[in-house]
Amino acid sequence: MRRIVVVGYGPAAHRFAEAMAGREPGARITVIGEEPRPAYDRVALTSYLSGATERDLAYPVPAGIVTRLGSRVVAVDRTARTVTAEDGHTEPYDVLVLATGSAPFVPPVPGHEHAHVYRTIDDLDAIRTAAEHAAEGVVVGGGLLGLEAADALRALGLRTHIVEMSPRLMPRQVDEGGGAVLRGHIEALGLGVHTGAGVQEIVTGPDGRVAGLRTPDGTLIEAQVVVFSAGIRPRDELARACGLEVGERGGIVVDAGMRTSDPAVYAIGECALAGGTVYGLAGPCNTMAEVAADRIAGGTAAFAGADLSTRLKLLGVEVAQFGAMEGALDVTYMDPVAGVYKKLFISDDARTLLGGVCVGDAGPYSALRPFVGKPLPAPPADLLFSGAGAQGAQLDLPDDAQVCSCNNVCAGEVRHAVAERGVTDVPGLKACTRAGTTCGSCVPMLRRLLERSGVEVGKALCEHFTHSRAELYDIVRVREITTFSRLIAEHGQGRGCDICKPAVASILASLHNGHVLDGERAALQDTNDAFLANIQKNGTYSVVPRIPGGEITPDKLIVIGEVARDFGLYTKITGGQRIDLLGARVEQLPRIWRRLVDAGFESGHAYGKALRTVKSCVGSTWCRYGVQDSVGLAIALELRYRGLRAPHKLKSAVSGCARECAEARSKDFGVIATEQGWNLYVGGNGGFSPRHADLLATDLSTDDLIRTVDRFLMFYIRTADRLQRTAAWLDTLDGGLDHLRKVIMEDSLGICADLDAQMDRHIATYADEWAATLDDPEKLGRFVSFVNAPGVPDPSIVFAAERGQIRPVMAR
Repeated sequence: MRRIVVVGYGPAAHRFAEAMAGREPGARITVIGEEPRPAYDRVALTSYLSGATERDLAYPVPAGIVTRLGSRVVAVDRTARTVTAEDGHTEPYDVLVLATGSAPFVPPVPGHEHAHVYRTIDDLDAIRTAAEHAAEGVVVGGGLLGLEAADALRALGLRTHIVEMSPRLMPRQVDEGGGAVLRGHIEALGLGVHTGAGVQEIVTGPDGRVAGLRTPDGTLIEAQVVVFSAGIRPRDELARACGLEVGERGGIVVDAGMRTSDPAVYAIGECALAGGTVYGLAGPCNTMAEVAADRIAGGTAAFAGADLSTRLKLLGVEVAQFGAMEGALDVTYMDPVAGVYKKLFISDDARTLLGGVCVGDAGPYSALRPFVGKPLPAPPADLLFSGAGAQGAQLDLPDDAQVCSCNNVCAGEVRHAVAERGVTDVPGLKACTRAGTTCGSCVPMLRRLLERSGVEVGKALCEHFTHSRAELYDIVRVREITTFSRLIAEHGQGRGCDICKPAVASILASLHNGHVLDGERAALQDTNDAFLANIQKNGTYSVVPRIPGGEITPDKLIVIGEVARDFGLYTKITGGQRIDLLGARVEQLPRIWRRLVDAGFESGHAYGKALRTVKSCVGSTWCRYGVQDSVGLAIALELRYRGLRAPHKLKSAVSGCARECAEARSKDFGVIATEQGWNLYVGGNGGFSPRHADLLATDLSTDDLIRTVDRFLMFYIRTADRLQRTAAWLDTLDGGLDHLRKVIMEDSLGICADLDAQMDRHIATYADEWAATLDDPEKLGRFVSFVNAPGVPDPSIVFAAERGQIRPVMAR
């Protein structure tokens, strides 16, 4: 029985132990870990600060593996073939695998001992404790982990700065143009970004506590928490001490089989120098572990480098990079308004894809990454968009195209799993090939390959629910489920994510109409719903009272003007015939809304996936062309559907004649007056992809119109996908408009009575969210800039004057 000892118990060691146990069941495998816990998911480490537990992150210990936790190995005796721990324990080996990982680089500047690093669960515990007595934080390092750390500090309630020595953020992943767009996104969240800046010292106050960070130009960035995330250094001290070959700049030198200069010793993960490179991504480290296990078991596997492509979401911004960041030719798309930047690098003959960068929209990533180094599957301009070009590209992936870089899985392996092993769904592919089990960015491509292989793919909402949104809606409705925790316990798995939590929150609100901040529902909401207001680019919020049909009395206009004046807000009349008040700090929102509610206003739900407005012209009351009272109907519809939660926002309009001054045909549901009644149009969209609404019914009486709109909305809410506008829903509805007409006007499915009852329940149970919030001290407690300093306003919010009003001034 061979004795295999692994020093280090991180993700790479865990993958090796799994692979080795499967290849050589008779071996005694001992894993010695420095931390007091088994290996855990480092990719998801930040979730530990937002509610995940150690148990949630932990990997299961492979069966038959012997572990020694909380034990630091201090010596390797290659002659005696033993390793010795700090506590004196000696472990003999026949084969030694060094998986000691890496350590964060902390520059030896004055005061560095007071800084934190962002590497382990213990590190995050220390950061969380420090944040309890802090208002500001700074992260040194603007790379992947640095931005993740900044997001964590921000989530802990700290005003956060990022200091990056390079001239742009994420210098290894994005080029200059992408870096500029990324910076714009991050500054819009209220974070300070300092590029081209280093660290001179960590400044402490008279009490010895951290007071800030000083850059070489003398700038002092005030902060009580400093986190270094400025790169890693391979932990090769054991290898150096025992005489193994190491690289000039660090890292244990290994060959293609992961063997060191001693044939009995292997090195894997972030401590290994393979082909002159130290790899810090999960994919290459996993591949090293598999190669080492295969070689130790007598195989011939070889590590031939790795794809360093990345796709992730940092601070809410999608970022992706694949292949090279240079080429003879490039094709660039940039939308500075939407904050989207995409660039492809191609060969000088314009035939071969060399690489690409995406910021703000990473849609093309999954389709294009496998074509790096291969002929372009479509014209370059088409490939920049996640529509037809990218969809087509996914259908024709060659077998050797890499689908999952984290686990080195190619398209051919996925097709083999489907054809030869009978896999019929994404979870099956994950279990069979490991694709999609690490970062998950390749899951859309796995679905596409399944579809191309003739498999009908389910429409799972996310990895936590195998059901679609429509199926979950029916489960919640039929089983009368009122909480997310019960739904996921009975019909899902895990803890949920930022996809399923808001979607389920919307379903619960649609069916039960409770307050979105009641109980556990508060934790399900996205940023806007969490504060009942839309967050703006400088971290302030908008206040949008409902003005049904655009009709407002002079007294109410005066109240809005007084509120805007007294709180120094920016005022803007919107295209939906209401007034936006912008620039409110979060702690001001309750005081603003108290005055508005007392004056008879209620929430306009501008922050929610709900009915926004019902726009109207002046109609027959005033206009010489009007044939019906469009204002009266618009008010009735807006008051009827206010607060109605849906898969996406809803907009409507009523025009009093065929001149269509209210632009009803660009709305989710629009009404145009006729001499005999009302024409109803549905499925319009004036947003990113404009679409005229389709005529559903003509010359309806007011009662028939309202009943038809009731059913249309409820059928849409019941059957649409997450974040699917009515326009897209109607385009994908089997049978299209004719089917919709049969369902809600002819009751072909026998559900109209149920749809009517659902709408009646919504109307009967509606309550204004802001009025309810103002009467609840617990809900009011969330409206603070800093949880650890409730009365302190955010000092980073600064305004300048422009055209007689305020405008945001962003930190630089």
